[in-house]
Amino acid sequence: MAHVKNHDFHILSPSVYPFIGSVGAFAMLFGSVLWMHGSTPFLFWGGLVAVLYTMFGWWSEVVKESHVGDHTPVVRIGLRYGFILFIMSEVMFFAAWFWSFFKHAIYPMSEYVGTQYVPPEIHAVDPFHLPLINTLLLLLSGCAVTWAHHALVHNNDRKALVNGLAIGIVFGILFTALQAFEYYELLAHEGWEFGGDQFYSNFFMATGFHGFHVIIGTIFLFVCLLRAMKGDFTPEQHVGFEAAAWYWHFVDVVWLFLFFAVYIWGTSGM
Repeated sequence: MAHVKNHDFHILSPSVYPFIGSVGAFAMLFGSVLWMHGSTPFLFWGGLVAVLYTMFGWWSEVVKESHVGDHTPVVRIGLRYGFILFIMSEVMFFAAWFWSFFKHAIYPMSEYVGTQYVPPEIHAVDPFHLPLINTLLLLLSGCAVTWAHHALVHNNDRKALVNGLAIGIVFGILFTALQAFEYYELLAHEGWEFGGDQFYSNFFMATGFHGFHVIIGTIFLFVCLLRAMKGDFTPEQHVGFEAAAWYWHFVDVVWLFLFFAVYIWGTSGM
């Protein structure tokens, strides 16, 4: 006798992905510690492969669930709430780097008691050169993604959806390329270094992790572009694309704070 579903919730079948993902994440963490202490990186890379396999397989199943009608309005609300909580955790992650940057800039502490902290003699970054160009690129990219979302929700315009996503992706790639070039100039020609000082550590960790999030967001948008070209997403059901758009706008906002706090206030005046 066939089972009749009499509720709006999606009851998941038993899956091995949570176990593989947790083991892979632990292997990455433990392997990275061993790697930093001179051991081989084999365990780290093995854990990374397991995590990537989990991500690809698990998210592929989520897409399939949407195609067979498991993503009811109640399920879509749960997915949105879950992603909002994820973004909130990302906000707190970057709050820690901003806290560290402002704390060491406003109230620096010397390494030894009784001595005075001397900030490094750095080449001041011109915030209205590459950083400003990158700011404009991210803002334009966010506008393109918003255009794509508006075209899908209000007009179901597939062409504008694809074009908007493609433009957003191109601008994201350009941002990453320009930031890599900026890092190369600072490290190779201006005497900056990754460690050895509080300022360098905070600058590269804050901007570097943001750059990593830009790469993730670009991949996120690229997956949405592939799905859009295959005919996925409708004006009523497009949680995957909506999550990508939210994530991209979060990346935009974080960069605006970095631009004003780190580049204009923190580096150009030193």
